[in-house]
Amino acid sequence: MKKNLTLCIIHRHPRILLGMKKRGFGEGRWNGFGGKVEKGERIIDAAKREVLEETGAAVGDIKKVGVIEFEFKGNPEILKVHIFLTSELVGNPRETDEMKPKWFHVDKIPFKKMWPDDEYWLPLVLAGKNIKAKFWFEGVDKIVDKDIEYN
Repeated sequence: MKKNLTLCIIHRHPRILLGMKKRGFGEGRWNGFGGKVEKGERIIDAAKREVLEETGAAVGDIKKVGVIEFEFKGNPEILKVHIFLTSELVGNPRETDEMKPKWFHVDKIPFKKMWPDDEYWLPLVLAGKNIKAKFWFEGVDKIVDKDIEYN
């Protein structure tokens, strides 16, 4: 079974906005902004809603730049994450119950405090590539296999 999720990367070169996840899945890691797609909701609308909920700021135009599927050993559910990119943020990001946003220079992205897959695909997205990837995890820290395509 596949579960649709969103992830929006806010990139204003040379900076990227990431959020420290304060609770739930991925707690204690820096990440882009996103989450679950509600029943009947368009995926792009879910991406915009999640950014607003997690930062208090809205996004303008966003562009879909990829899909990543995640499988975790022992869990039959596949997480299908739709990746979006934008440079348009309306309002100032602020800390919410779920995320603490912070701008990072693209040369200082804290990959060691992020999901281990991010270092493989995020530089591709920031370089303007579209991606299609799959990662197989054992636990939440160990990638046992990966497949990444981009153009």
